Amino acid sequence: MREFSYEEVEAATGGFAAKNLVGKGSHGSVYMARLRYGAGGGGGRRRVKGVVAIKKASHAQGEAKLANEIAVLAAAGGMDGVVNLVGVVVAPAGAGGRKGERMLVMEYMANGSLHDLLHRSPKPPPWPRRVEIALDVAEAVRALHAGEPRVIHRDVKSANILLGRDGRARLADFSLAVKVPAADDDDDSRAPDDAAGPAPAGTIGYLDPCYTEPGRLGPESDVFSFGVVLLELVSGRKVMDVNASPSSIVAWAVPLVAAGMARQVLDGRIAAPRCPKAERAVARVLAVAARCVSEFVERRPAMADVVAELHGALESAGWPRRRRAHGLAGTLYRRVVSWGASHLHVRRSKIECTEHSGSEGSCAQPDHPCSNPLASCSNENILE
Repeated sequence: MREFSYEEVEAATGGFAAKNLVGKGSHGSVYMARLRYGAGGGGGRRRVKGVVAIKKASHAQGEAKLANEIAVLAAAGGMDGVVNLVGVVVAPAGAGGRKGERMLVMEYMANGSLHDLLHRSPKPPPWPRRVEIALDVAEAVRALHAGEPRVIHRDVKSANILLGRDGRARLADFSLAVKVPAADDDDDSRAPDDAAGPAPAGTIGYLDPCYTEPGRLGPESDVFSFGVVLLELVSGRKVMDVNASPSSIVAWAVPLVAAGMARQVLDGRIAAPRCPKAERAVARVLAVAARCVSEFVERRPAMADVVAELHGALESAGWPRRRRAHGLAGTLYRRVVSWGASHLHVRRSKIECTEHSGSEGSCAQPDHPCSNPLASCSNENILE
């Protein structure tokens, strides 16, 4: 992991100028910069110049959360589906930043967040693209839960799912993540109710209602949040909409699915699936989402089961999935992507939603009358 000097990062961001600001949250801000850093493996590491994202805390509490994020990402070690850690910055005495201040340098995700893609893009993504994104994120969460120690993200949401130029989705923002010991096979993986731990945290709308005290934290909390993301992907609706009744996406969508009216949940901005295979694939995604957001923790599936279902949905519909670039080819690809990132602002709206735009057209006999699997999705009890 490369350690960058405060001076080179300050220069690369134009003194953390507003024109380079790409994101801002309650704990800090993210800036775009072009830096030289190591690429390649073993003894063949070379310095390449590429576009990166630099996360800078805005206050002392933010610095503690950023330090936690750096530790978690360093331990993840380039895990598929997780945003890559490039390096860190430590401000020495006398530098422009606070003494000892640390900043996070990570890969720059050129196509923004899933939240923006769903709620701000002029062209909403088609069904194959949505399932593909869901599978990318599900695999990342599964890997985090399978590690030793396992990692509970605690803030899985569409704004923390970033999209790269390679078309793949990656999970980001590990400021609230917690490491917990892996449990025995016959354990439920949650800490005892009286165990010490961080206070419940997350984002309203995505936060597991069963996570009410430190001892209740477990992988099931991430499963619930991921289920909310699935509902958001399928419906295109905001997770909390004060202008709707009910305002919660869970309280709105789950009863409709349980009543056999799943079609009313589908994003009306794009055409409903037009053939049996596509209908069954989307129905399968909704069924998984319903299980994930069950108010009964023990009924929620493990992320390994979620991955299997989403992979099955994608394959059963005949929707292709793009491959990740690895090794030397991946390094060269990322270098080309980095050099072209300065042109993204004028091209992004044209490229971010075009993948698989004609995939559903390949279904045999799209107008053939058939039973609607979206009308028969089973579901768990709803959250009130």
